[in-house]
Amino acid sequence: MTLAGIELKYLVNKISEEVQGYYVSNIWGITKNSILFKLHHPDKTDVFMMISTSGLWLTSVKIEPIESNKLLKRLRSDLLRLKIKKIEQIGSERIAYFTFSGFDKEFVIIGEFFGDGNILLCNDEMKILALQHSIDVRHRKLGVGMKYATPPQSGLDIFHISDSDFEELKTSDLIAGKWLGRTLGLPKKYVEGIFELANVDSKIVGSNLSHDQVDKILQTTKEVVENVTTGKHEPVIIRNEISEVLPIKLGKSSENFTPVNSFMEGLDKVFTENILEKGKTLQTGESDKKIKDLESQLSEQEKAIETVKEKSKYITNLANSLYEMISKGITSIEDDQAEDILAEKNAKLVKEKGISLIVIKDEKIKINPQAPLQSIASVLFNEAKRQSGAITSIEKIRDKTKKKLEKTKSKSDAETKEILVSELRKKNWYERYRWFFTSDGLLAIGGRDAPSNSAVVRKHLGKNDKIFHGDIFGSPFFILKDAENPSNISMNEVAHATVCFSRAWREGMHGLSAYWVFPDQVKKSAPSGQFLPKGSFTIEGKRNFVNIPALKLAVGIIPQEDNYLLTSGPPSTIKKNSLCYAIIEPHGSEMVEVAKKIKIEFSKIEEEITKQISIDDFVRALPAGQSQIKEVGYGDAA
Repeated sequence: MTLAGIELKYLVNKISEEVQGYYVSNIWGITKNSILFKLHHPDKTDVFMMISTSGLWLTSVKIEPIESNKLLKRLRSDLLRLKIKKIEQIGSERIAYFTFSGFDKEFVIIGEFFGDGNILLCNDEMKILALQHSIDVRHRKLGVGMKYATPPQSGLDIFHISDSDFEELKTSDLIAGKWLGRTLGLPKKYVEGIFELANVDSKIVGSNLSHDQVDKILQTTKEVVENVTTGKHEPVIIRNEISEVLPIKLGKSSENFTPVNSFMEGLDKVFTENILEKGKTLQTGESDKKIKDLESQLSEQEKAIETVKEKSKYITNLANSLYEMISKGITSIEDDQAEDILAEKNAKLVKEKGISLIVIKDEKIKINPQAPLQSIASVLFNEAKRQSGAITSIEKIRDKTKKKLEKTKSKSDAETKEILVSELRKKNWYERYRWFFTSDGLLAIGGRDAPSNSAVVRKHLGKNDKIFHGDIFGSPFFILKDAENPSNISMNEVAHATVCFSRAWREGMHGLSAYWVFPDQVKKSAPSGQFLPKGSFTIEGKRNFVNIPALKLAVGIIPQEDNYLLTSGPPSTIKKNSLCYAIIEPHGSEMVEVAKKIKIEFSKIEEEITKQISIDDFVRALPAGQSQIKEVGYGDAA
């Protein structure tokens, strides 16, 4: 399936609305033709956008990389942390420009969604910096260092068609369906659908159409274009030889269809299926190659065993024939009669560089021709024995190859190299901060650094909240949300978290206090003539102190609706709300090491859930500085 120009128009408009104010936080190369962008916004949930040679769409799944993408390194180097400035379609062509800007830089990704497709990276002057594949044809050339050139435009702009544009159809010698497809650049599925909706035979020659029929085709075309581009959709997935998704139903072509919630969701489903199918094909090919290589190795080993067995047999027979010579009165290997017997046994006596050799089945055995025949026979028997030893070694190698082949064959296509697909969960707004729910079920959020500290207060402090700060320089602000009349338990838990996530943890400073105030006591600007550092605020009036005698936190997996979230906070509430927990204290190991240890311990309790949580999430849950694990166990929610 490839996108139509009118579908691209809708997607460009829709995605442009969705990604306003977002910047690129990560990029993955899924296949050589598909690139996944993780887009982040300070106040909104992350968005994942796929740009592929077949099209672009917002996706709800993350596919592990299937094959290398040669653009990935350059895209990451140039685009990470840049904002999406705009997305635009070039006329009615199946070409989209994605402009990224920031840090006094600007880059443009060009997606060409026709033919074999192409993805290019250009600078702000449209000079090509990198591209999926070069082009050198009569009407244009594309390569690194060249200025990007669009293909020659053919046909009408489908977004601005008028009655006069269809005058040519009335005199055309082409059949009407072919004329419409060529002139407007519409794929066959839309051409057939338009004629079905207009109740006109697409095979009628244009000049044979009546005025009313031409008018009906024109009006139906305009209606289809408007419905597709403006989002007046009844999207369906069609399953025939290939799977396709249509934003609107198109006559009989939609008989074998499955409704889908949105065109974007349908695209995500169909295009993702196509990527996974390609991945399976690649993996099956890789598996088949391994099987073929192993079968070839096995065949060669079997041949080698047979060859060595045959040599050993011939050498043994030759040795025995020497004793027959003795019984016939022959005393020398150089005797004429001896040479005749050797020939009968497919052997011969030769000299190479003055050395006497018996050659049998391409095997050369050094002998002393002056030695008695019994001695020469002994040499031959020893060589036959050596050959038999070689057979045993080759058989051991063959048996290993057999086991390897059986193991490879036993794997299914999916097992050969599993493609990991994970659902991209939309995170709650508070997950970008420190957060936990108190024992009373109230939400507490806190800053991670100066920018998020500022955001917590400026964006999320409400009139019924309570705001906390540690009595130490280097403390985050914590807010207890919707806490008009909170219990002492909740207040103490938030105060505890405020101190633990401060500089006190890194330096192991016990016995500190936190204080809380009302929202109207927090002033977001400095007094006249003074300066406030970023993330700082002025507190006026009474401060209500809460003493925190010891530093102790818990990390836990919290069930929430259909998901499981990792968080950290005071041990009392984390134990109450979690499936499993780990209590930590200051000093010990660095954050990454502690995160790995906690994940291992959680895997012993909740393996399936834990493996879905990345090690980065475990690191983010920990306070800054060293920690040590003091206790691990099942939470009350288990």
